[in-house]
Amino acid sequence: MTAPNRNALWARTLVEELVASGVDAVCLAPGSRSTPLTVAFAEHDEVEVFSHLDERSAAFFALGRARRTGTPTPVVCTSGTAAANFHPAVVEASQARVPMVVLTADRPPELRDSGANQTVDQEKLYGDSVRWYADVAEPEADARKLRSLRTTAARAVAEATGTPAGPVHLNLPFRKPLEPVEVPDDVPADFAERNPLAGEGRDGPFVSVAQGAPALDADDLESVAAAVAAADRGLLVAGPSDVPPPAPSRDALAALSEATGFPVLADPLSGHRFGHEEGVVGGYDAYLVPGVTDDWPDPDVVVRFGASPTSKTLRQYLERTDARQFLVDPAGGWREATFTATDLVVADPTRFARGVADAVDRDAGAWADASGADARTDWRARFERAEAAYWDLVDDVGEYFEGAVVGAVADLLPDPATLFVSNSMPVRDLDRFARPRAADVTALGNRGASGIDGITSSALGAGSATDDPLVLVTGDLAYYHDMNGLLALARCGVDATVVEINNDGGGIFHMLPIEAFDPPFTEQFRTPHGLDFEPTDDLYDLSFDRVESLPALREAVEASVESSGTQVVEVVTDAEASHRTRERLQERAVERVAGD
Repeated sequence: MTAPNRNALWARTLVEELVASGVDAVCLAPGSRSTPLTVAFAEHDEVEVFSHLDERSAAFFALGRARRTGTPTPVVCTSGTAAANFHPAVVEASQARVPMVVLTADRPPELRDSGANQTVDQEKLYGDSVRWYADVAEPEADARKLRSLRTTAARAVAEATGTPAGPVHLNLPFRKPLEPVEVPDDVPADFAERNPLAGEGRDGPFVSVAQGAPALDADDLESVAAAVAAADRGLLVAGPSDVPPPAPSRDALAALSEATGFPVLADPLSGHRFGHEEGVVGGYDAYLVPGVTDDWPDPDVVVRFGASPTSKTLRQYLERTDARQFLVDPAGGWREATFTATDLVVADPTRFARGVADAVDRDAGAWADASGADARTDWRARFERAEAAYWDLVDDVGEYFEGAVVGAVADLLPDPATLFVSNSMPVRDLDRFARPRAADVTALGNRGASGIDGITSSALGAGSATDDPLVLVTGDLAYYHDMNGLLALARCGVDATVVEINNDGGGIFHMLPIEAFDPPFTEQFRTPHGLDFEPTDDLYDLSFDRVESLPALREAVEASVESSGTQVVEVVTDAEASHRTRERLQERAVERVAGD
């Protein structure tokens, strides 16, 4: 490898090793101190470059892309507050176990703590939110240092994609000149010839990292399988998934459900609400309440995958039961805030599900008699009846409210499609009103820290990684919060259907007791903004359509997913009226399911 100066050599080496480790795209934000990195990425033929003006949007775009691919998309910025703007996405990536490689350029060490312009303390800037941090050495044409840099790059990708996946931060100081200008004697002409390992690396990554999947030993697997097989009433609970693939895979969970007869309570972000329907339960958020379940027998075994479910109703139901609860997590993390789970199973979810399914199938005759089989059949039928009653009720309602909007969008999604949903009410409405479908829908959301920042950017990042149609369902405050993310439509070549639910403020606060205290409820919690978002069509070169009925919504969404370009479909709703409708539906669902 040749280079005009040590900075160019350093940056090219780093990029070369990141690519060798699987990186194929990068998000760049403009800045001076990061010039060596920007040039090196821009010149590499095997890297797709996404240019962003705003560091926060860049980081969330990178996060969304990694959610869809499982491979980190490095994000690059200059020194100073630019790096701080990555922090919200870093927190989300850490909480949600999304791989991310953050590359922050920095001033040279002697300028730290000196009052020098645009110089802040960037060491361990993101604290415990990163899986690994390295303050990389200053660039130099030194063989040992170049080998260290190559090793650091390979380690960064391995740490970001390990168990658990998450963000890695490399802080890289550069001295001037930052541009690729010739600096005499900076990089000897024969450097690579004299130091081939440092200068040219290896064929493939400098350090190959083999990452195994944790598995139970035979005795432990048999013990879990025995408890599962002996249960008359079991549940499989799939919470929001680590990405990708769904945890466990659809086929593995389907096999476990078939072997045990247990229904699958599938969070919409689990990877299991869509893609297969047999045994999948989606309406639980409406009816697993005391008014129904007080007359039901408790489950005796629950096997839980993924993060804590979106549904508070489901979480509280599991808390009320006296079941043995197996919490399956490959990293041995504790993601169960009611603290009622009884067993932590440190294992790869897919291997675990397949292993238990095989063991139950193999030894079913030894573990269960005919009466047990009948009990499991009755238990599953109970959920099937509840599901049928609930979804019939939803079909009968026909009202125009926010839940119906989200449910209609979920029903209209093409096969295949990528759906990204905002936090606050949209993800909760998706949980309650999106019925299971066989369509190959990849449903994503930022449920790690559950913020509304960066939703649009994350969605567009996810859309950039696939040719599937992209549909974003977001609220008006989240749309406002990340409007600058819409610049990626043109700069990054992404098309989307954006369903923006405009209820003029924070509708979710109607769910809280503070609703009864007004003031300060309206001005300080619901925070009506009175903004007209239609001018975003000219600003970001998109189409904007406002609808106020379900038929108009369906027509607009169907037309959009079949069209090129980006269309924003603004759905005007009343937050309080929608919340009252949810309450009435809840009451009717309890009556119908309990009386079935």
